[in-house]
Amino acid sequence: MPEPVSVNSLASTLQQHLADALTAALPDAGAADPLLRRSDRADFQANGILALAKKLKGNPRELAATVTAALPANDLIKEIEVSGPGFLNITLTDRAITETLAARAADARLGVPYAAQAGTTVIDYAQPNVAKEMHVGHLRSAVIGDAMAKIMEFGGETVIRRHHIGDWGTQYGMLIQYLIEHPHELDHEGGEEAGEAAMSSLDRLYKASRAVFDSDEEFKARSRDRVVALQAGDPETLAHWQRFVDESKIYFYSVFNKLDMEIDDADIVGESGYNDVLEETCRLLEESGVAVRSEGALCVFFDDVKGPDGNQVPLIVKKTNGGYGYAATDLSAVRNRVQDLKANTLLYVVDVRQSLHFKMVFETARRAGWLDTGDGEAKPVHLGFGTVLGKDGKPFKTRAGESVRLVDLLDEAIERATAVVREKNNEKVGLTEAEIVENGAQIGIGAVKYADLSTSAARDYKFDLDQMVSLNGDTSVYIQYAYARIQSILRLSGEAKPAAHPELELAPAERALGLHLDQFAEVLAEVAAAYEPHKLAAYLYQLASHYTTFYAECPVLKAGTPEQVENRLFLCELTARTLHQGLALLGIRTPERL
Repeated sequence: MPEPVSVNSLASTLQQHLADALTAALPDAGAADPLLRRSDRADFQANGILALAKKLKGNPRELAATVTAALPANDLIKEIEVSGPGFLNITLTDRAITETLAARAADARLGVPYAAQAGTTVIDYAQPNVAKEMHVGHLRSAVIGDAMAKIMEFGGETVIRRHHIGDWGTQYGMLIQYLIEHPHELDHEGGEEAGEAAMSSLDRLYKASRAVFDSDEEFKARSRDRVVALQAGDPETLAHWQRFVDESKIYFYSVFNKLDMEIDDADIVGESGYNDVLEETCRLLEESGVAVRSEGALCVFFDDVKGPDGNQVPLIVKKTNGGYGYAATDLSAVRNRVQDLKANTLLYVVDVRQSLHFKMVFETARRAGWLDTGDGEAKPVHLGFGTVLGKDGKPFKTRAGESVRLVDLLDEAIERATAVVREKNNEKVGLTEAEIVENGAQIGIGAVKYADLSTSAARDYKFDLDQMVSLNGDTSVYIQYAYARIQSILRLSGEAKPAAHPELELAPAERALGLHLDQFAEVLAEVAAAYEPHKLAAYLYQLASHYTTFYAECPVLKAGTPEQVENRLFLCELTARTLHQGLALLGIRTPERL
């Protein structure tokens, strides 16, 4: 990884100056936080003196004046005034803003440092089921997980991806038995449409086998015998099972490819990947007393988990009939991820409705000592997400009441976006048909991802394609158009090149844009620490909005002096780089021309 240039943000530099002044002026106060924040009355406002005055039983305005006097002369602060009951309103110098941005621009990483406490995170996301179509419910785990993996890696974290696909269970007895009796049901052509053909074959086979299973008792008995053979490791049965997995992967890859997401085969470790250790997991839980027998099942109980009747609701690790519950697989995965993969953090991007399950799994793992890393405890995190809703505010379904196929939804988004690109294309833009198609795909997929990522993960959100591909409002298209506009200006700049000029006075729109650009590193650190990609989406939308104001108020190529042209081109270029990097971390492309 390239070594980043250390760039202190304006806010952190100012924070340190104020903290030093507080210590110098008020030595009896001890360490004090200036409580600095952005303000609409100045660049920043410090509110910490109010709490200090209360602690020292002093007059806050007088204390504020004392602190102001203790600030040494420097190139950072242009003006500072005491306001209200003791607030400090602080305006920075134009030179400090431009010089800090120039330092960011000189770094390939825009001055974003690697996290001081980087470790290893195993992230569990994008978990479709074998032999079943992916529907809209699979969207959020894939999109949120992919973004968080990229953001954490950019911050220096070692990220191990895991796709815990559903590839084991009693339904495979039915599917395998039907395939043995109808051996050509999974035959199909290869080529570009292989993914769709694979899913069509799997879907057809599933429906046909289910119909026979429900109507033919003899077939049902043969299917149950086949489950026993599968679990016993019968070679022929396993070979057929593997064919279902392989066919499903062809389909999975086709969908993830459309989503512009890379999925590596080595990262797909499904439920079956833990079969060999399930019995050992159960034995260790029972021997340690973490799990106990209850009505023939192996269970873990919790004082704070009770049903409506007031009785404790257990986590069932092994069922009465000897079958393993999901908990056995999840706990075995925890053991593998902490003990073998050496994870410091376990991040699960799974539906918020699974919160109780993961709470019990995490607590069980903690009791069993399976979170112990040798020098501390691995941190398990459930990044739960809400439901995708239709325009009517109800779970997104087709008119027939079925789940919406993810592929259909993505195709429609691309179709709508391509229509928007084609409509906006003219002689000035000059896109070829191939470019229209490529941009349409990038904008359509970007729109779907952004709509998901711009909403706090735990909240439900309405899926509205008309709004998603709009050029107005909080959409990825608005941000992508801001980026493309900058690229157009840079292409038209001729001999003028972007260059920072700290000696120049900045217009209000330039200052607002510059101060927002300077926050990029701090926003990324906050997003990575709290697993909140929607805050990065919000930052990028605000950046595009600041740029739109700058573009309207500050002529770039027709600025008053050559130096001003260069400085404004510099602001344009740094904005474009920040938009490009930010959207890339969300898994969204930035077309050069729109």
